[in-house]
Amino acid sequence: MHDSVIDELRKFVAPEFIFGANARQLAGRYARKLGGHRVLLVSDPGVAAAGWTGEITALLEADGLQVVPFLGVSANPRDTEVLEGSERFRDMACDLIVAVGGGSPMDCAKGIGIVAANGGSILDFEGVDRVPAPMAPLICIPTTGGTSADVSQFAIITNSQERVKIAIISKAVVPDVALIDPCTLLTMDAYLTACTGMDALVHAIEAFVSNAHSPITDLHALEAIRLVHTHLRASAEAPQNLDLRTQIMQASLQAGLAFSNASLGAVHAMAHSLGGFKDLAHGECNALLLPFVMDYNFSAAPERFRRIGEAMGCELRGLNDRECRARLMTHVLDLRRECGIDQGLAARGIHASDLGRLAHKAILDPCNATNPKPPSQGDLQALYSEAM
Repeated sequence: MHDSVIDELRKFVAPEFIFGANARQLAGRYARKLGGHRVLLVSDPGVAAAGWTGEITALLEADGLQVVPFLGVSANPRDTEVLEGSERFRDMACDLIVAVGGGSPMDCAKGIGIVAANGGSILDFEGVDRVPAPMAPLICIPTTGGTSADVSQFAIITNSQERVKIAIISKAVVPDVALIDPCTLLTMDAYLTACTGMDALVHAIEAFVSNAHSPITDLHALEAIRLVHTHLRASAEAPQNLDLRTQIMQASLQAGLAFSNASLGAVHAMAHSLGGFKDLAHGECNALLLPFVMDYNFSAAPERFRRIGEAMGCELRGLNDRECRARLMTHVLDLRRECGIDQGLAARGIHASDLGRLAHKAILDPCNATNPKPPSQGDLQALYSEAM
């Protein structure tokens, strides 16, 4: 087979997913269908306080499953928490994992599954296709609209000693089933709505300009961009509107299908370094970096960025590339501000003296491999500086 043919091959991986209001109520049925008897339920204190952890526990128990809770997950899940969860999984003889929450519990659950099946430290599995033994069945029930961990082949874990996030990319971490229920978004506040919605937007934009995109990922990416841009502000302002929440949850799903298969770019590489260093919310990091990385990447994919602009309702007809680039950057900055994500990195405790360290960690991230314009460490440091 010619190399040029191999270059054109694209695979598309997705879990079985059920999308729609009250999909979460199928948790017990699917846990039984996957052969579960004793479930490790991975969640966090915020999701428990919102009532979702207790409801899913009751649903699982009503179907005859024993539930072992594990709620020790921080906002950016750490390697130490993965180890603790995997020990609990083994000690309690669990045979299935259910994750309820945003990206943190879902990523932690993936890490727990990997370590429970393979031993060692979760840090041993950093990179692409490094998970040898398959993990126990995993059901994900997302409660935020943006991370898409419920459909992706990514798990992001904080290396607590190095204070940096690592990426594990493997078909082994694709959940067996995702129960995607927009009703769970009704308990999110406006700022979390904005941060997770911007995360979905970044997933879709980076997937669309990724050098591993395909016609199938393009379809999902453009629709996700359109949905987020059309509905995010209104969803943040009217948190109890289920129709708006449904649009955002669908955007999260489609962005997830796009980036899980086309991968990401420099926004995520930089956000992983930044979030690990300062323990900031991942979607917030992405939103703070997006406009500057888009501006940097524009020259490598001007036609693709024009299509992104059109999907976001930008009037770009008759503009040359320089004008289009400026309009697009202003548009993204305005969207971010209107959603309540204002100021820059300096306002979040980042100092000019931190930028070299951040860039040094970011350049090692595998997400750079699919950025449309290969960045140098100096480029990343300059972008952090612009985002101050």
